[in-house]
Amino acid sequence: MRTARSECDVLASSIFVNPLQFGPSEDFSRYPRREEQDFELARSAGVDLMLCPEPDELTRSQQTTVHVYGVSELFEGAFRPGHFDGVATIVAKLFNIVRPNAAFFGAKDLQQCAVLRTMVQDLNFGIKLRFLPTVRESDGLALSSRNAYLSPQERELAPRLFATLCGVAESAKSNVGSLAEELLVQAKNRLDSYGFDVDYLDVVDWNTMRPTRVVDESTWLVAAARLGTTRLIDSKWVLEP
Repeated sequence: MRTARSECDVLASSIFVNPLQFGPSEDFSRYPRREEQDFELARSAGVDLMLCPEPDELTRSQQTTVHVYGVSELFEGAFRPGHFDGVATIVAKLFNIVRPNAAFFGAKDLQQCAVLRTMVQDLNFGIKLRFLPTVRESDGLALSSRNAYLSPQERELAPRLFATLCGVAESAKSNVGSLAEELLVQAKNRLDSYGFDVDYLDVVDWNTMRPTRVVDESTWLVAAARLGTTRLIDSKWVLEP
């Protein structure tokens, strides 16, 4: 929001817990909601307009779904079937309601960014997309509403997910051109030893969201792991300074 405020004449933001991107057994009903606090944060960042629809205002009589092929298929797409259809459909609706010139997203949900980039290109939205670095706590934990689920002990352990990604990235930088498979195996084993239940930890080409072992400007690490009952996701650009 602060970055958008510095670049835009009028700044609109949305608060919407999207039912279409939650699976049947996921946490839609208990997902953290704190609208008043979010409103105050938006005001302090200089937001001009807040869009806060009720779920049925955007999902009533839903007969059209936006499905983005390719970049949506693996990782979150495989573990959460239908998730990215829900994301793309609602974001397309918000774009059509607000008609922005530019839209700003965080890079923590890296695959979501790839899905939205592809959708905007393929459907000729004419919107400039900005993907900004993940905002983190001082210990490296990526900010997320779901962090509220962590117990005090889990909160102490949670930053080790990003620290592990940083370790893999540092090792990969010393051998630009290729990444050794054993680095990923060692990283997964390390997370297991900390108490994480790893869904995936892999190296991807951000252009395709397909696994790669080539280290270049498009190479990112992506990970999802459960700590207790909380599922954490994170990402890191391998060549980040």
